[in-house]
Order: sequence, then C-alpha cells, then structure tokens
Amino acid sequence: MSLETGADGTEEADPLDAFRQFFALERDVLVLSLAMFAFSLGFQMTSRYMAEYMSALGATALVIGIFGTFGNVISAVYPYPGGAISDRIGSRYALTAFGLLSTVGFAIWFVAPWLTAVAVGPTSLAIVAVFVGLVFSQAWKSFGLGASFAIVKQAVSPSKLAAGFASTETFRRTAFLVGPLIAAALFYPFGSGAGDVELAFQLILVVAIVFGVVGTLVQHFLYDSSGDSFGKEFGGLAQIRRDLTEMPAELHPLLVGDTLVRFANGMVYIFFVLVVTQFLEVGLSVSLPAVGTLELSPQSYFGILLGLEMLVALLIMIPAAKVAERVGLKPVVALGFSVYAIFPVLLINAPESAAVLAVLFAFSGLRFAGLPAHKALIVGPAEMGSGGRVTGTYYLLRNLIVIPSAALGGLVWGGFSNPLTGAEVFAGDPTLAFAIATGIGLVGTAYFLLFGEEFEAYQ
Repeated sequence: MSLETGADGTEEADPLDAFRQFFALERDVLVLSLAMFAFSLGFQMTSRYMAEYMSALGATALVIGIFGTFGNVISAVYPYPGGAISDRIGSRYALTAFGLLSTVGFAIWFVAPWLTAVAVGPTSLAIVAVFVGLVFSQAWKSFGLGASFAIVKQAVSPSKLAAGFASTETFRRTAFLVGPLIAAALFYPFGSGAGDVELAFQLILVVAIVFGVVGTLVQHFLYDSSGDSFGKEFGGLAQIRRDLTEMPAELHPLLVGDTLVRFANGMVYIFFVLVVTQFLEVGLSVSLPAVGTLELSPQSYFGILLGLEMLVALLIMIPAAKVAERVGLKPVVALGFSVYAIFPVLLINAPESAAVLAVLFAFSGLRFAGLPAHKALIVGPAEMGSGGRVTGTYYLLRNLIVIPSAALGGLVWGGFSNPLTGAEVFAGDPTLAFAIATGIGLVGTAYFLLFGEEFEAYQ
C-alpha cells in the first residue's frame, strides 16, 4: 500500500491503493476513463443505429455502405495528426478540443431530419448532413486515439499495460452497455416507421449532446497535465514517412492480421442493425408480473442485444488482462480476432429467434477479451514521448487499407447495376457479404497466430 502526505506533513496510508494497483487506475487514467464513458455513451448510442437512421431518411444500402467507408476514411486520417497534436501540445488541450468537435457532430445529426426536403443532386441535404456530422462526431474517438494511448503508457508500468487499458476499456464498455439500453428505452414508445425512427434517434442525440458537454468539462478540469510527456515538433510529410519506416518491427505481423480482421468486420459491421430489424425482423415479447406484456420492436431489441454483448465484454476484459500477464498478450489477442471473424456468418444464418440472437450477441462480447491486450501490444514497444505517434502510425496504415470495406459490403448486400446501361449486374446477397467477411477474418486470425510476436514485458 502506498503512502500519501497528509495536511500535517505526516505520511498516511492510501486505502484505495490496492484497488488502484489492481485496475491500474492512476489519476489521469481514471479521468480519461470517465471521459471515455461520456463520449462512448454518445457514440455507441448513435453509431450502432446509424444505418437504421439513414434508412429512415431515405438512404439506400449502397449509400449506407459508402457512409461506413467514409467513416473508415476518417478513422484512417484522424489518428496520426491527432497523435502528433497530443504529443506536441499535451493530452489535456488536445482531448478538450476533440471533445468539443464531437459534441458539435451530434448536434448536426440532430437537425438532419429537418433537411430531408432539400434536394442535393440524387440525395437530400439530410443525408449530406449525416456525412458532415460524422466529420465532427468522430473527432474524440479517432483524433484522441493517440492521446488516450499515450496517457495510459505514461501512467502505468510496462508489465501492467494490459491492465491499464482494461481499466479504461471497462469504463468505455460500461457506456457501451448503458448506451444501447437507453436507446432501447427511447425506441420503445415508438413504432418501426421512418418518422418514429427519426424522432427516437433525435431523443438519443439529445442524450449524446449532454454527455459530450459533460465529458469535455471533466477531462479539461480534472486531468493533471503536469505529467505529460512531449515529443518533437511535427515535421510534416517527412515526419510521417519517418514514423512509418521507424514503426517497431514487432508490430508488423500484428498489423497485417489486425488489418484483415478489421477489413472483414468493416464489410458488415454497419449492417448488423439491419440484420436484426429488417433481414430477420426479430423483436421480443416479455411478460412481467407487475407490468404485463412488453412488446419490444426489433429496434428496441437490438439495443438489448448490444447491452448483452457489452455485459459479457465487461465481465471478461479484466480477467482476460490478468490472464495475459500469465500466458502473454498474443493468445488473448488471437481469441478476440477469432470471435470477430466467426460472428458475421453466424449472425446472418441465425434463425428468426430472439433467444438465438441473444446467445450470438453474448458470444460476440467475447471479442473484447483481447482488446486491452491488443492495445498493450501496439503501444508497448513505443518509446516514451512517441506513444501517440506510434499509435497514430499503426492506425493510419490499418485504417487506410480498411477504407473500402463498408462500400464493398454495401455492394454485395444491396447489389449494383451497370452505370452506363442501367442493367442489373448483381442482385445483392446479404448472406454472401457476411460469408466473405468471415473468410477474410479467419485468414487474418491465422496469419497473426503464425507470425505474431509477443511483447517482451509479458514473456
């Protein structure tokens, strides 16, 4: 147990030290975790329903896929400059700015339904607003990626990196549990019509905006920036090339396997909600003694399924991080990759059964077992003061390759025609899209198992 200095100058025992050591909850990690909770709550409530929202606004499967690919572009472009900014100006101010931008993005999404009557080429201003909103809303999640990694790296010892990331991920995934349940409750009074979906989603966005403001204030005023480590001044394109060539060699096999797994997941991730609400159309009827029968629409039930998925994730992440300290990071990361790979083909071939879907989404929660270990495997080899850029470089390479995945998934899901003649080229097959995704994911998992390297602190 550590000692703290009291008001009279004497050293006092810190009663929370054992708790802090177990979860690696140093002060800055705790503040980061609270901010993660706020922004993850808003982003999880909205992003997982975005395909349903866009469908209600009149978007086709291809446009939804292009939206997913646009998100991949942002995920690829944002982390590197975000990491460089955080290394240069410090995590406190960087994350404050990113938080404000994300909150603005939620507000843009909120006003989108009022713009449907304004035509913009073949689409509407509402759909354009959804794309513009993503530019802002993903700022904290993607711009702040390097800063959040760097905070954990500078706050905990190398052998406790997985536990440190598990603590932040536990707060984040708690939001992923609470967020969909709030969404399910807000969807409950409404039907499945387009107008009902729009109104329910706007209510969700009000909650997201409130939490965005709270998260920004928390991280700005509570985070202690005195311990920030600052890297070199950003050197432009030459710096990017240098960081790409100097990325630790241990990350190369992880990057290849991870990229394949994420490409596979990116093909179908945005369509998970449509599988439940439109492809299978599975809701839930629950009889409660004091309340009576509750009829949950597919939209509400999807929120329950996401909550179940996150409950399993919360239960598994801390134990998995502790297991990683004994068996190494690589086996735990491989477990997460394998669940990522298998889930799509299981979901699309599921029967129209609420119970089966509950089991499948609980199984999907196991993919988060490898997430803290995966983050530790990325940032572990980085030198102090460069954690943000190493993380940004890794995600820049991975996400650049993943960019077309959602558009490809949308093409296979919805089909496409010859742009010159209008003749149908492919009718579309959701089952095929999900099967292809699983095949690519399994190849990535196998590659990492064969060639992936262990972080020496865990050997």
